[in-house]
Amino acid sequence: MLASKMTIVKKVNPVNPEDSVIEEAARVIRNNGTVIFPTETVYGLGANALDPEASMKIFIAKNRQPDNPLIVHIHSLEQLFEIVEDVPENITRIMKKVWPGPITFVVKKTDKIPLVTSGGLQTVAIRMPAHPVALKLIEVSGVPIGAPSANLATRPSPTKVEHIIDEMMGRVDMIIDGGETFFGVESTVIDVTKNPPVLLRPGPFTLEELRNYFDDVIVPDFAQGKGEAEVALSPGMKYKHYAPTKRVFLAKNTESLIRIVHSLRSKYRFATICSRETGAMLEGNKIITGSKENLYEVAKNLFDSLRKLDRMEVDFGIAEPYPERGIGLAIMNRLRKACAFTVVSSAEDLIQYLQT
Repeated sequence: MLASKMTIVKKVNPVNPEDSVIEEAARVIRNNGTVIFPTETVYGLGANALDPEASMKIFIAKNRQPDNPLIVHIHSLEQLFEIVEDVPENITRIMKKVWPGPITFVVKKTDKIPLVTSGGLQTVAIRMPAHPVALKLIEVSGVPIGAPSANLATRPSPTKVEHIIDEMMGRVDMIIDGGETFFGVESTVIDVTKNPPVLLRPGPFTLEELRNYFDDVIVPDFAQGKGEAEVALSPGMKYKHYAPTKRVFLAKNTESLIRIVHSLRSKYRFATICSRETGAMLEGNKIITGSKENLYEVAKNLFDSLRKLDRMEVDFGIAEPYPERGIGLAIMNRLRKACAFTVVSSAEDLIQYLQT
């Protein structure tokens, strides 16, 4: 069991972070401590990626499985070449175009990255975040920072500091409060050790955008949230993820959702997690994620919506699906996993699941 520790919380300007706060956090990183910091996607729980003891503290704080690798965050290409090997020139050219940004590349690592950090693999997932706080923290720390999302394992990723306070106080050394994150879902992960490359996790850098850089991209079922991978080459591929503590079901489509809600609203206590447009047609408890016309709004609010479900006096939730275009692919990946792959097309389906 993790012993409780004193957690320092410091607020910063997310665009122009105060030097004193960044230097304090960097000292924690250099001393092999743990720091939660904002990125453009979600908040990350970071430690020195080059030190196995520091990386192990992340796994302990999150209750994370040891074969679930960390994403290593860097601030420059010079830092990249210190810790990886055999990056093809065409991949380097792509990195220069898309970094900083919400995309992670799985590449071959050197021995500088300990196996604890890489989940026992000879590859490592690396990204350069597009957030002033994250970039400055990595630079001032002087080391790459290993950082998965800053939540307990299986829970929805944090996009606001209040999500972190709920779960991580006393489990980490420092929290940097940089306000709400921009995208709200984790980075896109692509394995470029394969040819053609393989999409391991969809994110804000969309499949359509990836195809502007690669002639072909393989999209396995697990990248769509349809089951788990046998081996976790990056976070989000294996094990339960993104789930609230209350049970949540995914409707097959919007029409099914509406029928189920109308059928069950007088018999069960539940909340409907849905778009603004669908919510306008429904009565009862609703958690609005955003507009169907703006899937980036839905993505930004998704994890907060799942956490709201846990705070409501209901027994379960029913979620609306979204089109799998653009960032919608990332939304559906997270929703399917949050719902434990349980898709319902009728009230009878849902009742049967409730009884099991």
